[in-house]
Amino acid sequence: MKSIFPVVSLIIATTVIFASCNMGSKSSSTSSAPEIKKENVEKEVREFVYPLPTSFQVTEMLNRIEAAYILSLSNPVSNVEKYLTEKSQALNLGVYSADLSYASTYNQKQETVDFMNASKSLIEELDIAPALDKDLLQMIEANLDNKDELVDLITNSFYDTYEYLNKNDRESVSLLVLAGSWVEALYISTHISEDTFNNKEMVVIIMNQKEPLNKLMTLLKQNADEDVQEVIENLKILHEIYNSIDTGSITEDQLTAIKENVAVVREKFIS
Repeated sequence: MKSIFPVVSLIIATTVIFASCNMGSKSSSTSSAPEIKKENVEKEVREFVYPLPTSFQVTEMLNRIEAAYILSLSNPVSNVEKYLTEKSQALNLGVYSADLSYASTYNQKQETVDFMNASKSLIEELDIAPALDKDLLQMIEANLDNKDELVDLITNSFYDTYEYLNKNDRESVSLLVLAGSWVEALYISTHISEDTFNNKEMVVIIMNQKEPLNKLMTLLKQNADEDVQEVIENLKILHEIYNSIDTGSITEDQLTAIKENVAVVREKFIS
């Protein structure tokens, strides 16, 4: 069975560095002061810290390796009208947040606005509008040409929504949003190229989702909500596939299994 990576250690190290960085932050080569990362500030000032890498961190890695932007990979905004249950609304708020990250990472201005509008609609349906600045959409539209500011605005909206839900005893909803976002980012990553296995950087991005998935499953299993338990069942096979992967190596069959299974899970989420 074909395996990969004579140079995997170097690539993994590089990718882990990308994943740990704040996509909107800048470092200075002339300053000796320690870099202040957004996630560190967040831990200091927020009661509930966003527990996974955001979808921005995944889509920015795709952008860095010059993967294409393919609009058809995202959940059509027209679907937003069919999400009528709290579960479907929460899952697809997560899905659209990943699509929003994808579009804004690639400077797709109209799509960024469209996915923000879809997200706003679900936020209102879920009755969590107070989590966000009432002028957020206008601020996003005003910064479509300023990627750093755009990333900050949208990333903070993820943090604010997660914190608001948990402070208001709606942990199950926050977990559904997390699951939807993680699945959509992985779906995009696995379907952005027809020749993924021969792109080492792409494979590393996909392989490095093992730890976030393990963290997500741990969080989900701590919640007894029926909708959350259904999502655990949805992710069970994908979780087993990831945990069959050896550190620093993945077979083409394993990668194919991830690609096929995440498509099945994602279809359940957006249907």
